[in-house]
Amino acid sequence: QVQLVESGGGSVQPGGSLRLSCASSRSILSWNLMGWYRQAPGKEREVVAVITSAGDINYADSGKDRFTISRDNAKDMLYLRMNSLKPEDTAVYFCNGLSRFGGTYWGKGTLVTVSA
Repeated sequence: QVQLVESGGGSVQPGGSLRLSCASSRSILSWNLMGWYRQAPGKEREVVAVITSAGDINYADSGKDRFTISRDNAKDMLYLRMNSLKPEDTAVYFCNGLSRFGGTYWGKGTLVTVSA
C-alpha cells in the first residue's frame, strides 16, 4: 500500500519558520511529480510547490521567496521549508504524489497555525 505521511506541522508566530516532511512508502524516484498543497478553513485546496522527478521546481506566488521544496532521494523524503510565515499561511498542508505507475496519492495532512 502506497503511503505518504506528513509531519512537522505546528503552531508558530508570524515571521517564524517550519519544515514539513513527507515520508514516502516507496522510492521517491517512483513519483513523476510530488508537491505540497494546502487547504485553509473554508477555502479550496491549493498548490504550494511542486517538484518533478527531474528536479524541476515551481512555486505558487504565495510561497515564492519564502518556501523551499526539496527531497532526499536516499531517505525517500520530501520537504517544505517555510520561512517568514504569515497568518494567511495557516492551513492543513498535504503531500501529494503522481505515480509513474498511475494514480495520484495524498497524505492525510499536517496542520500549520500561524498566529501571535
